[in-house]
Amino acid sequence: MSSPAAMLGVVNLDKPVGPTSHDMVDLVRRLTGMRRIGHAGTLDPLASGVLPILVGAATRFSDDLTGGPKRYDAVIRLGIRSATDDAQGPLEPVAPPPDLATATADLASFVGTFEQRPPAFSARKTGGVIAHRAARAGHPVEAPPRTVTVESIDLLGSERGDGWLDLRCDIRCGPGTYIRSIARDFGDRLACGGHLHALRRTEAAGLRVNDAIAPDLLEKLAVAGRLGGAILPLGPLLHLPELRLDVEAAGRFVHGSAVQMRGTTGEGRHAVFADGGLLGIGMLRDGLLEPRTVIEATGAA
Repeated sequence: MSSPAAMLGVVNLDKPVGPTSHDMVDLVRRLTGMRRIGHAGTLDPLASGVLPILVGAATRFSDDLTGGPKRYDAVIRLGIRSATDDAQGPLEPVAPPPDLATATADLASFVGTFEQRPPAFSARKTGGVIAHRAARAGHPVEAPPRTVTVESIDLLGSERGDGWLDLRCDIRCGPGTYIRSIARDFGDRLACGGHLHALRRTEAAGLRVNDAIAPDLLEKLAVAGRLGGAILPLGPLLHLPELRLDVEAAGRFVHGSAVQMRGTTGEGRHAVFADGGLLGIGMLRDGLLEPRTVIEATGAA
């Protein structure tokens, strides 16, 4: 196994149904022996799929990795309402769902940029109160709506049962989108009720579920001393234009000083590298590169 000091990057973990995202962080913390472990984008216990686990100084880039587009394989169950907007319940039958053609015709209305009301059971804070804790205590708080973007919703299949209709959908969306809220609002619009019956995240932070590693395989790699091979370099996942610095300029950059970039064109955020690897993210304006998020260069980045 690589030494903890050499570990820096992202594990593309395939979270199973059941554990929390924090449980997965604890797993990687135990396997690496490092305390500095985080994740980019929470998955509920009933959801599975891509959970980017951040190792070492990669935790400083959580916002950069969380803020990208995401993709889900979601099963929306119409005809039954849920207090939690998902299968965790309690569940309440509302009305028989419409025929498949009527239901799917309305899917397109959830594509675009719009205001979305978060679920009552969520990790969002309102007035300093965490929503799901208040809801479980019997005093739900209504979080203010947020602006979200859904790029596409494509129907993958359907199944009808006694009083319910399942729509399996491929959903591409921007950060902060609650798929549970889409299911709830979809059921309300059809006047039959609805909730999120199952969810699998297939893409996040530029990672795909087909390449993800299950927790049991991660444990086997750790036992075999090959855990380092599961830690992906952070740099390519930032999806930013790159700049490379020489030794002298790199030293100034990592110590928080701006660097003059003569002859360099382009403005905005850049991933900054030196021969040792990723140094961090800098803002380039008028030929001056200012540090924004900085780590020490390592070969793992």
